[in-house]
Amino acid sequence: MLFNSKNYKWLVVALLWVVALLNYLDRQMLSTMKASMQVSIVELQTAANFGQLMAIFLWIYGLMSPISGLAADRINRKWIIVSSLFIWSAVTLLMGFAQNFTQLLALRALMGFSESLYIPAALSLIADYHDSKSRSIAIGIHMTGLYIGQSLGGFGATIAASFSWQATFQLFGFVGVGYALLLMILLKENRKKEEENAIEVPENQIVTNLKSLFGNTAFILLLLYFTIPSLSGWGIKNWLPTLFSQSLKIDMAQAGPLSTITMAFSSLVGVLAGGYLSDRWIQTHIRGRIFVSTIGLGLTIPALFLLGFGTEVWHLVGAAICFGLGYGMFDANNMPILCQIVSEKQRGAAYGLMNMCGVFAGALITNILGKSTDQGNLGYDLASLGGLVFIALGIFLALIKPKTSK
Repeated sequence: MLFNSKNYKWLVVALLWVVALLNYLDRQMLSTMKASMQVSIVELQTAANFGQLMAIFLWIYGLMSPISGLAADRINRKWIIVSSLFIWSAVTLLMGFAQNFTQLLALRALMGFSESLYIPAALSLIADYHDSKSRSIAIGIHMTGLYIGQSLGGFGATIAASFSWQATFQLFGFVGVGYALLLMILLKENRKKEEENAIEVPENQIVTNLKSLFGNTAFILLLLYFTIPSLSGWGIKNWLPTLFSQSLKIDMAQAGPLSTITMAFSSLVGVLAGGYLSDRWIQTHIRGRIFVSTIGLGLTIPALFLLGFGTEVWHLVGAAICFGLGYGMFDANNMPILCQIVSEKQRGAAYGLMNMCGVFAGALITNILGKSTDQGNLGYDLASLGGLVFIALGIFLALIKPKTSK
């Protein structure tokens, strides 16, 4: 009865919201627990080794994203999601038992592989359950799970201080494994029977799908449109606490919560507002989702300039709120816009490619801004990203003209 209910499509969003939260929580915890972990694992006392531990996740995640997308187009997405959650949760659990740097590095690489499987399958499944009347708001609600998970991941150090870093990893790993078992019962695929178990993908069909995607000018433009703002998105995500600390001359203990909570709350509002507005606008204009996305991205441009050159609390907090709202509106509409320009059978692969480019952009800008911070140019270089966003926004708004609202 539950699976036949008209409301089941919203239960899918609710079920996957928890998975999204765990997805970001488990990956972000590590970044906050360096001080606790380096007591037991001396290799982590150097920034280079800790950076290597963080980077291996991004590179594996990015490399795997296109493959994960192709899998989402052909394999039962329920089992991709359940397997992904189970593996990365088991990895999180095992990190609590790691005794040296080599073990942590191997586990972090495996986490990058397993977490890469989730997003293309989850967004594709939600898109199939929801039509044009509710697709953006459904994806927007799901995205709030990522933001809240990212925010909660910042409390890993707090829990570790009360117990231990080992117990923190073990706790959240155990929760994820248990939820994966629950998901096996409650989650249901929404694809035609003959397509559900097509595990073997003919090589020529993969090549054909990729040629079709790269022969689609609208998709190439969307890929660029997604990648360029990812530079500022990842830059803000990884360096905003440092920027707050430097610009306001306050301790990281204050700058961290102030910056991350501000961004998480405003981004949450942005994805919900952007999703709702997009679903309304698409009913009257075929480019409605594009208009909402570009309005949101437009808000990030002055925000980046103010973040780069602001020196007062109200400058930076106001700019962070503006950036979070705008980026949330942009984030909520990437998959819905993708659904307007590629076929249902290509959504997973297409989003996987977008995800790969976005993550690689993140790895690149994180390294560049790290050097920029050492040179005292973090604010200036963050502000300069606003110019790139402006160019991407103008090209996308002028050239993308989808032929369907579905």
